[in-house]
Amino acid sequence: MSWASPDDVLLSTSLATYLDKKILVLLRDGRKLLGLLRSFDQFANVVLEGACERIIVGDLYCDIPLGLYVIRGENVVLIGELDSEKEELPPHMTRVSTAEIKRAQKAEKDATVLKGSMRKRMEFLDFD
Repeated sequence: MSWASPDDVLLSTSLATYLDKKILVLLRDGRKLLGLLRSFDQFANVVLEGACERIIVGDLYCDIPLGLYVIRGENVVLIGELDSEKEELPPHMTRVSTAEIKRAQKAEKDATVLKGSMRKRMEFLDFD
């Protein structure tokens, strides 16, 4: 039987390679969390230190600080390391306050609801 050497850990797909690094976690409900990975288990439950939720609406974004955050593994869709040498966001993105991003989210949601209701009203036309 062969045992993994310390060098093999770097080649594995384990979350151990991301320990103490800044990561992005995409959740099942669409939220994006950023923070330092401090711990994980076999169920992909993770602990993020200095976590923040990044909300993006169009060209606007806001990072809402959450502090120490525990995420249940069943809610995790994707985990990836953020490259510290690269810019996290494209240069055209504008950072705004929490209140502004909440207003933008509400406006985007209202527009989606309106679009959906207009589609229902027009179903009788049967464009297919």
